[in-house]
Amino acid sequence: MFEWKSWAGLGIAVAIAIVAALVVILFVAIIARGASRRRSGAQLILTKARHPFRLLVIVVAVWIAVTFALPDDNWMAIRSATWHADVSHVFLIITIIASTWLVAALVGYGLSLAVGRYSIDTPDNRVARRAQTQILIVRRLLVVIIVVVGLASVLLTFPGVQALGTSVLASAGVVSIVAGLAAQSTLGNVFAGVQLAFSDAIRVDDVVVVNTEWGRIEEITLTYVVVHVWDDRRLVVPSTYFTSNPFENWTRTSSQLLGEVDFDLDWRVSSAAMRAQLGEILKQTASWDGRTQVLQVTDAVGGFVHVRILVSAKDSPTLFDLRCFVREAMVDWIQSQNPQTMPRTRITIGGDEIGEPKPAAKGKEAPKTDQIGLFTGADGQQRASEFTSPTPIVRDTPTGN
Repeated sequence: MFEWKSWAGLGIAVAIAIVAALVVILFVAIIARGASRRRSGAQLILTKARHPFRLLVIVVAVWIAVTFALPDDNWMAIRSATWHADVSHVFLIITIIASTWLVAALVGYGLSLAVGRYSIDTPDNRVARRAQTQILIVRRLLVVIIVVVGLASVLLTFPGVQALGTSVLASAGVVSIVAGLAAQSTLGNVFAGVQLAFSDAIRVDDVVVVNTEWGRIEEITLTYVVVHVWDDRRLVVPSTYFTSNPFENWTRTSSQLLGEVDFDLDWRVSSAAMRAQLGEILKQTASWDGRTQVLQVTDAVGGFVHVRILVSAKDSPTLFDLRCFVREAMVDWIQSQNPQTMPRTRITIGGDEIGEPKPAAKGKEAPKTDQIGLFTGADGQQRASEFTSPTPIVRDTPTGN
């Protein structure tokens, strides 16, 4: 009769366990590939959970074989009980690690399917961006929790750590205070990241202005936010920045925006003609969404007339292109059709100016008119003299004792 509790039996049992594990892995792989042909999302689980599942199945199968066929005789002067316990402990640790890896992969797979249901490729994607942001934060948080639980489970398999854990639990209040003070900055960023995900302050693909830098939210983690700046730079900002500092979010409720184009022109500009030309310019571009078309003279001082044009577009990149298009087209129109409206500075050396009053002819007095000034009324002259008369200088004179 063959003796399984021998080194030969152990080798045969391990070989049988590995073959059985490979059969199980192959059977599950066939089922998963069949499911992936019917559902495109099922292919993701083959990529994420393939390696941890294979490791877990092989480790469990070999563990069972070793437990069943490990010899009971002393080997290298080590007692059988201790030898069995040490081998089982090693397999237990590997099993916990593989299980943790597999659970994290399955959680990531499930939440990735949820993310795939919300597409951000549509024009109005505010709800989808909010859902993706929250799901991504939840996935990272769950993975961290799973890893921490797995690591704690591995440590608790050691008798010394179990005794230490009892002491730590007995003094949990002191430990929590010390840990909170030591990790105040890190925990603050973690809580800020969770707050950003569920407060809807920012979402993935939001257009923001942070420290005068314009860009899109590319990634939101538990501790920091990555902003993809317009010139392809990446701005890494701590999560606490968005909870403690003001910032601009151009897509908070909608991606539609208003933009302005400013001109300083000569006083001979015709706002009506310029307004009509603006309508013709906007008809030539698809960047304008048709919501806003305004031309106003907002200022007229310092020798120039300040003209402001307001236009609207569906999002910020389109608005930037629209503003540049309107500015270029309007400058071309002014240069070619209305050069007299171009800004200029005038200097008068001498001579009559239009509207300057001419001196009265000799022997004729200019007609008298009622003077209208700052000081009028019965006591106007007296009040005016207080401001126009020379101020007497009072000198101190020495006085005798």
